[in-house]
Amino acid sequence: MAGRSIDAVPFPRRLLTEGEEIILDLRPHWVALLKPVLWTIVIGSLTGLIWVKTGGQTSVRHVLQWVVVGVAFVLWVPLALAPAIRWRFTTFVLTNERVITRSGVVAKHAREIPLETVNDVTFRQGILERMIGAGSLIIESAGEHGQDAFAEVRKPEHVQLEIYRASEARKGLGRPGGHSLADELAKLAELRDKGVLTDEEFQARKRKLLES
Repeated sequence: MAGRSIDAVPFPRRLLTEGEEIILDLRPHWVALLKPVLWTIVIGSLTGLIWVKTGGQTSVRHVLQWVVVGVAFVLWVPLALAPAIRWRFTTFVLTNERVITRSGVVAKHAREIPLETVNDVTFRQGILERMIGAGSLIIESAGEHGQDAFAEVRKPEHVQLEIYRASEARKGLGRPGGHSLADELAKLAELRDKGVLTDEEFQARKRKLLES
């Protein structure tokens, strides 16, 4: 089963159904690691500074130094190590049948959205997020949850189009003239990126396409 993957960690094939193929297999964007890295730098710098300042020949100072190291470690684990581990073991997978998210190391958490139930897919990007290729993805479906939001998604516009394509193929839908909804949305996005359409015009035309 060949799939277009832009991540090095593959989704377990044993969890796929017969005939199911992977289209995208993604880990969250690296921007999710910025806070853990910053916390590591801050905690490490402060610990080093306090270690130097409290250095000395007395046993009390030695004890104080190791107390500081212990406190620093206790702070570093939830602020830096835990988020980094969550990033490492979180995946966003699109197959020709469903959207799957998995997270957790010991206690696993999984969420699935069948493509037949997908009604709309939108994404949000700030200026910085657009520059680095990150954003939030919102999937509206006819399922129990109604709306699912996914933060720090890589190339959210690309993921949005892939979900539309897979959803249309799953539902067996077509559009007049042989153009799929995903293709028309891609053309609108290209016009927006070229400056032909403003963001407001892009959103208006996109809504019109989705409602047609």
